[in-house]
Amino acid sequence: MSPSYETLKEALRGEPLPLAFVDRDAFDRNLDRVVATVAAAGPGAHGAATLRVRVASKSVRSAPLLRRLLERGGAALRGLLCYSAAEAEHLARRHGFDDLLVAYPVYQAVDAERLARLAAEGRDVKAAVDSDAGAQRLAEAARRLGTVLPVVLCVDMSWRLAGGRVHVGVRRSPLHDVDEVVAAAGRVAATAGLRFAGLLAYEAQVAGLGDANVHEPWLDPLKRLLRRGSAQELGARRHAMVEALRAAGLPPGLVNGGGTGSLDSTVAATGVTEVAVGSAFYKPHLFDLYRTPYLRALEPACFFALEVTRVPAPGFVTCAGGGYVASGAVGRDKAPLPWLPAGLELLPAEMAGEVQTPLRRTRGNRRGASLPELGSPVVFRHAKAGELCERFAELCLLSEGRIVDRAPTYRGEGQCFL
Repeated sequence: MSPSYETLKEALRGEPLPLAFVDRDAFDRNLDRVVATVAAAGPGAHGAATLRVRVASKSVRSAPLLRRLLERGGAALRGLLCYSAAEAEHLARRHGFDDLLVAYPVYQAVDAERLARLAAEGRDVKAAVDSDAGAQRLAEAARRLGTVLPVVLCVDMSWRLAGGRVHVGVRRSPLHDVDEVVAAAGRVAATAGLRFAGLLAYEAQVAGLGDANVHEPWLDPLKRLLRRGSAQELGARRHAMVEALRAAGLPPGLVNGGGTGSLDSTVAATGVTEVAVGSAFYKPHLFDLYRTPYLRALEPACFFALEVTRVPAPGFVTCAGGGYVASGAVGRDKAPLPWLPAGLELLPAEMAGEVQTPLRRTRGNRRGASLPELGSPVVFRHAKAGELCERFAELCLLSEGRIVDRAPTYRGEGQCFL
């Protein structure tokens, strides 16, 4: 379904490089696959009529594409999972988005004020907290503005083994056990200026753990065991949290969990009313490293193109720019992936550079197709999704192999949130 290299080369002819582009047809089909996967999970938990998708904005970072997702997804989608208070303010004020859940706790007074002011204006905005100190900062801002700010507790869904001596997952919230969560919810509910609104319970060690990694294949069996065992444990614990909250008279209005990498296992039986999805729409190359059928069915939809500016030796070409390395644990899987034309690879000693990126024929292509000529584009995929948008002011939108529109990124709107 993806356009060929020759089709893309023609579509990008005359465009200044580097540039980033989205195959809008693949983007739309990925949305359809996400909706179908969630629909197959059945109704939502705890009385929710359906399990719905909340779009993770940090994985898209372009307001027109966020709008396209929400409009095309209809009732299957609900709102946005934002990554900063300033981003939520921008999306609400400049673009009119509503139903915004800020997933990362804020502490700066200016950020607490941003969120409280949005609530005072009647916006549907919720803030995540995981500490009493953070809750108090939000409450103070809300009381100053004479409003009530809905708050969700960010809870730790990591897997603790051997009496807590082994920690499988990320280091985020201190709220891990059921009793801790119920107690924290009670303190929020008793705080003037705040309203307890639910739980944000993301299983990073399942969603972010690829189990078909060509770079570390010897670890894949262990990763599969960890994914499966952790999914069972956290599903039961998250469900128990919700039941305990309901018994305490603190029913959560929403329970958010999951991510692109765990969409098939984050279902109503694990206690959620909604799942967060972002990277699935672009399908960056880190998600090639999973064996889950629905992830394998997703199509790469977001790319960048660099110009060939040198031919340093037979079998080599060098492109201008390209040092767009992803965040996270350092490793080769975080480097950009040469995509088209096929048969090119990064040089281990240089990899992707700030001002130039050399490439060579892959071993299987040493006598294969000719290399791209000077001035030709080489198409890459980023390891992650929205991070690429921090490097470009706009995304060219392709449909049926030609540029049909352009969508500004946050950077193109003059915004830089983190």
